[in-house]
Amino acid sequence: MNRIASRRGRVLGLALAGVSFLSVAAASAGEISVWVWDKAFNGDTMREAGAIYSADHPDVTFNVDDTASQDDIRAKLQTQLLAGSTEGLPDIVLIQDDVAQKYLQSFPGAFEPLSDSIDMSLFAQYKVAAATLDGKSYSVPFDSGVTGLFYRSDYLQEAGFTADDLKDITWDRLIEIGTEVKAKIGKPLLDLDLNDTGVIRMMMQSAGEWYFNADGSLHITDNAALKKALETYAKFYQNDLVKPVSGWAEYTGAFTSGEVAVVPVGVWITATIKANADQSGKWGVAPIPRLDMEGAVNASNQGGSSWFVLSSSDNKEETIDFLKTVWAGNDDFYQDILIKRGAVGSLLSARNGEAFKASDEFFGGAPVWQDFSTWLSQVPSVDYGTFTAEVDAAVQAQLPSIIEGGDIDAALQAISDQAQQQMQ
Repeated sequence: MNRIASRRGRVLGLALAGVSFLSVAAASAGEISVWVWDKAFNGDTMREAGAIYSADHPDVTFNVDDTASQDDIRAKLQTQLLAGSTEGLPDIVLIQDDVAQKYLQSFPGAFEPLSDSIDMSLFAQYKVAAATLDGKSYSVPFDSGVTGLFYRSDYLQEAGFTADDLKDITWDRLIEIGTEVKAKIGKPLLDLDLNDTGVIRMMMQSAGEWYFNADGSLHITDNAALKKALETYAKFYQNDLVKPVSGWAEYTGAFTSGEVAVVPVGVWITATIKANADQSGKWGVAPIPRLDMEGAVNASNQGGSSWFVLSSSDNKEETIDFLKTVWAGNDDFYQDILIKRGAVGSLLSARNGEAFKASDEFFGGAPVWQDFSTWLSQVPSVDYGTFTAEVDAAVQAQLPSIIEGGDIDAALQAISDQAQQQMQ
């Protein structure tokens, strides 16, 4: 029995034994406690939201703990919920979207349903879907992982291409463009890490598909979008368009130092790219390419997280009102965090604010935030299921063979077999 199955059984056992997730106070009355990772992005953004709320509710204070890594937060949260102990848990915890269902299904009753109190139609629906179970939504969406094709406009121009040549194209067309770019200026198209399935996942989601069927069963061997994504991934290597990298530092170093022509990635990479002030005016952003198949669109997602309220909170009324007031109702707040931190939130009405309309000289004077917010509303919703991480590992195991021209159908079967083992 794998870890998740064991976890479900343990949670069920605790429920049958009468252990309640509502038994212990999470924080003192009037103080809303929050667990996040990444101080400069998640932590400081939540502090700003708290300051806005406290200005009108001086009896409510905020304790934002951003000292732990995401992995540490997951481990601590899981350990306590497995034990049936909620002592010391926060009122709010940040959870990455692609693991949300794992928590909701493994720990029934641990999180407060929010859709009865907050209008979820206000947010990008693919974000809402990630934390919806049995008709109830359990999170308030935060940052979007909406993707774009960041590109060196100076390289493309030197090779004879314009911004229009990158709009609403397929991945196959990008490969053709990349082939010409390399032939004319000697730069590979992009850098890839075989230990990261991000590009494959964004390709698949752009066609509205994921690793699972609606009932949670594997959707691998007959998944046309996954097969097309793997074939396309292999073409990058077979056309000699890849700079191989390993790890985050090499990955970001390849494009920040000008070694590759394009970067297909989530909007959250913007600050990393813009940190190189000497490259201002040499970058552009286009819609993400789509797979060459019916139903695929030029919009997808990579990453992103949302706010969850623990059912053990003694401050649920204040906590939910805070989320409703600021995160689901304050457009000005979203303008501010966009300007300060490059945080593209998921509240759809915020797209009409001045910050989202502003042009950015770093990207050639284009209205990049408005573009990203437009693409955000077009991202297909998918069911991330509870075993995305396990299937990712199975996909990664097959990539070395796939890029060498291995049989894709055989690889899909091997992915399915390995994932099935992990899910039993």
